Amino acid sequence: QVQLVESGGGLVQAGDSLRLSCTASRRAFDDYAVGWFRQGPGQERTFVAIISRGGGNTVVADSVKGRFTISRDKTKNSVYLQMNSLKPEDTAVYYCAGKRTILTAPLSTEAGSYVSWGQGTQVTVSS
Repeated sequence: QVQLVESGGGLVQAGDSLRLSCTASRRAFDDYAVGWFRQGPGQERTFVAIISRGGGNTVVADSVKGRFTISRDKTKNSVYLQMNSLKPEDTAVYYCAGKRTILTAPLSTEAGSYVSWGQGTQVTVSS
């Protein structure tokens, strides 16, 4: 399994942007589909966005569609979550998670199907 480290969180105002990064420990990350999940205070961990191992397919939760974009840079073993037009309800700890997949595997929005997790990064959006 790869080790994942998130960065880029912080305290921002509503309407601002942030870019979260998820960096893996080794090149085997190329074989992993990667998802971003978030967990607000007193809430369950929920799916935000997923990108396929090849980077050609993405799925974004309806709650953030049109505002958040997921991408990956294989040369940097990294996956990014660009978050624009942030709202107070986006406040949460954001986690990246990876799972080794085959090229034709469908993308999963279920947190339980991911085996490698980062430690999380806090995003706080003030009104």
